[in-house]
Amino acid sequence: MSAQTDRPRILVTRKLTEAAEQRLATRFDVQFNASDTPMSAEALTQAMRDFDALVPTVSDRITGEMLRTEGRRVRMIANVGVGFSNIDVATAQELGVAVSNTPDVLTDATADIALLLILASTRRAYAAEKTLRDGAWTGFSVVDGLGTSIQGKVLGIIGMGRIGQATAKRAAAGFGMEVVFYNRSDPGALSFPARRLDSIDAVMQAADVVSVHVPGGGAAPLVTAEHIAQMKPSAHLVNTARGDSIDQAALVAALQSGRIAGAGLDVFADEPHVPEALRAMDTVTLLPHVGSATQEVRTAMGLLAADNLEAFFAGRDLPCRVA
Repeated sequence: MSAQTDRPRILVTRKLTEAAEQRLATRFDVQFNASDTPMSAEALTQAMRDFDALVPTVSDRITGEMLRTEGRRVRMIANVGVGFSNIDVATAQELGVAVSNTPDVLTDATADIALLLILASTRRAYAAEKTLRDGAWTGFSVVDGLGTSIQGKVLGIIGMGRIGQATAKRAAAGFGMEVVFYNRSDPGALSFPARRLDSIDAVMQAADVVSVHVPGGGAAPLVTAEHIAQMKPSAHLVNTARGDSIDQAALVAALQSGRIAGAGLDVFADEPHVPEALRAMDTVTLLPHVGSATQEVRTAMGLLAADNLEAFFAGRDLPCRVA
């Protein structure tokens, strides 16, 4: 048998950066997705039979039904993303399929986007740019298009993990924001001043800006309609975590009614679908899931997925095992 066919057979579901694809190609028998179009559920199911491992992204739904495919060959799923709610991890564990993710490498880039959205929402950047691009700007005005300053305001963090901490640190050190947060467990010592509150409601009531940094994929959103109803009328909500981390319909209703002042969203409940109601409002800044979208970070994510694959097939501990 040739060295080529001796190597584990890997499917990469979406295009990766050139450096990441080259690394994988030197170590595995790899099939790449040159078109970069999302794979169907049927194609992913067939892949379970044809490959030893998958390298999916957060946009690929790997269901329990897929994992239970008769004749499944896949033994490892190296997810490209810090989140893994796109994979039925419980079923993977039950069946002995290893699952890994790519944490840490995208922390700073995602925190940068969270700050961008905080500033864009509070300063009404989209509404201002739209006015200019539509040719409706009539010149400088002292009173038109006013946003709000964030200096001295309260930032509420829901989920004080790596990205939540990086966002809060930027806001506190760079903009003088006061930080409050809710986290299910004690995050330990922080390198910036922050007050831990005992509930999401308490954070919603206290904050001028709420930034969400919790995983999605649960039976229901962690940030509910009831939580959103606790926000100040002048408050803004930012989400760079997962679209299903919050009750998107409740957020739309709050924005449409003027119940809250604005929002900045990089993720959505049913990507790539974005509700027309959100796209129509100039109080919302929308980005197409670009939290980690830098050349450096996306390359690092691909290389870390390769690290996990190499460790698995060499019988070593995975650097980033989640199942």
